[in-house]
Amino acid sequence: MPVTGKTRLIGIIGDPIEHTLSPVMHNAAFAHLGLDYIYIPFRVAREDLAVALAGIKALGFTGVNVTIPHKEAVLPLLDELVPEAEVIGAVNTIHNVGGRLYGYNTDGPGFVSSLKEEGGCDPAGKRVTILGTGGAARAVALQLALAGAAHIIILGRRLEKAEAIKDAIKLGVPDCQVTTGLIGKGELAKHVQQAQVLIDTTPVGMYPRVEDEPLVGREMLHRDLVVCDLVYNPVQTLLLQEAEALGCRTLSGLEMLVRQGALAFKIWTGREPPLEIMRKVVREKLAV
Repeated sequence: MPVTGKTRLIGIIGDPIEHTLSPVMHNAAFAHLGLDYIYIPFRVAREDLAVALAGIKALGFTGVNVTIPHKEAVLPLLDELVPEAEVIGAVNTIHNVGGRLYGYNTDGPGFVSSLKEEGGCDPAGKRVTILGTGGAARAVALQLALAGAAHIIILGRRLEKAEAIKDAIKLGVPDCQVTTGLIGKGELAKHVQQAQVLIDTTPVGMYPRVEDEPLVGREMLHRDLVVCDLVYNPVQTLLLQEAEALGCRTLSGLEMLVRQGALAFKIWTGREPPLEIMRKVVREKLAV
């Protein structure tokens, strides 16, 4: 479909942004449904975030996705947060309605859906260890608590950020047990060995630094563990390769990408997303 003055604009802001597959996924979905939209990636530095948000309004964008490192920093720049995003404290989807910017978070629901459907794991009653304390970690942790996880362990490089996620969980789901700690080899090994589900929400191993050593060493893994990596490029990070070699069930970030994207698509367009088309083009792009 040709781009005209009537074409509606949607994009994604982040830094880095070169790795993103969201444009190919959403543009394929728009084309499949015959919708006059275009989705464009924009590299936005931390110091330019406020200007970028003003630009979304000024240029009449329908909305944008938000990725690393802006998911939390964007909050005070929005006009309104939906309740779920306010509880999570991070936004990955913005909808521009009449010049007002509304913040959503589709990361958590997208992840839990992929864990159940693709990972074959219902988090209810499970002990889950999460690596990282950024916006994605916060969204995933809150959603897992809402889905009935029994015990969530949050490990990061800054204890105060892990504690902030714990406080948010205890406020929304007081019955969920939450433990926090620092990513150190001793503490990390203990919590991974006791976990039923391990989720790495950090960018370690993400393209182009695909050879970076995983935070979790192979010796920490066990066969009864479901190992998830939110990185989707590459689909098989070194962490997932090592886990698979040991016989663990694994889940890449690809399905979460598709499912959170589908939720954002519906927010922007009001239409049911063509999930199979979105999944197909992402897999083709990654040649998996």
